[in-house]
Amino acid sequence: MKVILTGSIAFDYLMKFQGLFKDTILPEHIEKISLSFLVHEMLRHDGGVGANIAYNLAMLGGDAYLFSTAGQDFGEYRQRLDSVGVDTSGVKIIPEKFTASFFATTDLSNAQIASFYTGAMANSAELSLHEADFEKDDFVMISPTDPGTMKRYIHECQELGLRMLFDPGQQIISMDKEDIIAGVKSAHGIFVNEYEFELLQNKTGFSAEEIISKPVFCVVTLGGDGAKVYANGEEYFIPIVKGIEVVDPTGVGDAFRAGFLRGYMGGLGYQICGEMGAMSAAISIQHPGPQCHRFDWKSFKTIFREHFDDHGELNELD
Repeated sequence: MKVILTGSIAFDYLMKFQGLFKDTILPEHIEKISLSFLVHEMLRHDGGVGANIAYNLAMLGGDAYLFSTAGQDFGEYRQRLDSVGVDTSGVKIIPEKFTASFFATTDLSNAQIASFYTGAMANSAELSLHEADFEKDDFVMISPTDPGTMKRYIHECQELGLRMLFDPGQQIISMDKEDIIAGVKSAHGIFVNEYEFELLQNKTGFSAEEIISKPVFCVVTLGGDGAKVYANGEEYFIPIVKGIEVVDPTGVGDAFRAGFLRGYMGGLGYQICGEMGAMSAAISIQHPGPQCHRFDWKSFKTIFREHFDDHGELNELD
């Protein structure tokens, strides 16, 4: 059983603003906004939602199959993903383009303002799930990438009978209402953060209760307040890992998804799946960039047990 990860592959250009965005934005003049933030540091890291999830899932011992597009500059990045066990055979290279790029500025409160260059990601709609290496018990994770591609995969999951995990993220605002509704209705699982959950309600017209009731499970991450998992008519609260240094929040949600999925694919309960997500996120947030941390399954179990009690259940995933 594996996860087919269809989200973006990108390079992340990460900058830090030594102030607060809220102090520079005048709400009464928002229609005339024109801002520039002076930053003294910029780092480039491998990133992209699909690749970030794949990176963390593979290190956790999960079967991660990356199915997306990248540009002529993907060579070294591919080697790094291969080195942790990601299957990159499903990545199509667009030789005349560069890999997509994410430009993010983070302030002192860890708020972010970002922009995205599509590059080779714009060609992802050329890939059909019919061409993917899949088995009937596999999952397909539809994460942010080209909106037309996400639409295509929602319908192809239905055609192929594949279990779809809907992770629309920032593309909620770009996708058509009908496509978002189709994604919610046909999802096996839904992943959103708190703000995206509200956007999802506004875009679809569904209430929170209606959205939660449709998939097998729904995960809503709450930033520093933890996360909630809704399943089987129950609500599971997942606390954050305390006492750690927050270095960079970029990709922390992707790391959470990977941790949760590793537990879920192994048949563990929702509480421990969420705690695995929280631990994976905590490891990620202590490093600059979404793929600068490194661990293996054995070290993950050791760190996990310093913060949570799995009652030995993680041994079932050995």
